[in-house]
Amino acid sequence: MSHVPVRVHVAAAAIFDDQGRVLISRRPVHAHQGGLWEFPGGKLEPGETVANALRREIHEELGITVHAARPLIRIVHDYPDKAVLLDVWRVDDFAGKPAGCEGQAIEWVAVGNLGEYPFPAANTPIIKAVMLPDCYLITPEPGPDHSRFLGALERVLARGVSLVQLRARQLSTADCRALVPAVLHRCRQANARLLLNAEPALAAETGVDGVHLSSARLMELSARPLGTEYLVAASCHTQEEVLHAGALGLDFVVVSPVRRTASHPDAQLLGFGGLQCLTEQALLPVYALGGMQLSDMDAAFRHGAQGIAAISGLWI
Repeated sequence: MSHVPVRVHVAAAAIFDDQGRVLISRRPVHAHQGGLWEFPGGKLEPGETVANALRREIHEELGITVHAARPLIRIVHDYPDKAVLLDVWRVDDFAGKPAGCEGQAIEWVAVGNLGEYPFPAANTPIIKAVMLPDCYLITPEPGPDHSRFLGALERVLARGVSLVQLRARQLSTADCRALVPAVLHRCRQANARLLLNAEPALAAETGVDGVHLSSARLMELSARPLGTEYLVAASCHTQEEVLHAGALGLDFVVVSPVRRTASHPDAQLLGFGGLQCLTEQALLPVYALGGMQLSDMDAAFRHGAQGIAAISGLWI
């Protein structure tokens, strides 16, 4: 009988400064995965909550006091010699100046530069979560009045939305291709990334930031359809779809429906409990979709989600 290692529960922190940089530390050479960079943290003690372990470990390792933190992502990963559960929280409010209190090297790194540092394999989805915002806007159908649609998009982008899916299923491919440059221009002006709900080839052709796959298109694939220079996301409703998206190395998924929506009134609802069941199986960040409003953000975080995805809840 093969030996099954005890899963080590680790509390880790993605700590951000006021410039939007994230703090990483280097593991000691003699440690497991030694010499690689990581998000600071450590093992929970018996009976300790994740929040308390996070505060203790961060104070011991960095000499700072965490004032406010919230869940970011939970990842289960099995190395050949070790099994881990990484409970990662986002920290935006702390007191003190971080230092390597245990002799470890630390660095503040721009989020876009994290790919330049070698991390353990278990950290890959954490890096993806760090690089994603907590809101994912899905546009309504553009309709025939593109000027009105673009004006509404400008207003939404001005409120800080930084990840957008252009959903234009009612447009022909030619009309969609013609609309994309205007949408992309507005997203670029607002430092927002744009994904197309379309064939991956169209995303590559039009120069957008990525593609959003339907669940049907996802399940037809046996490999990631675009390179890592693009974001690739997918809609998921079941554990099978979520696991397949992770196996393909996608960047994130949208899970729905959490709540009832006018567009799908008869769909079987997941609820927040069902959402959590899927986030616990996921190997990548998960957005909650279906009747979501900004007021649902904290509930989404508590149930393991990256944040919320919405049409009407954000297109206001």
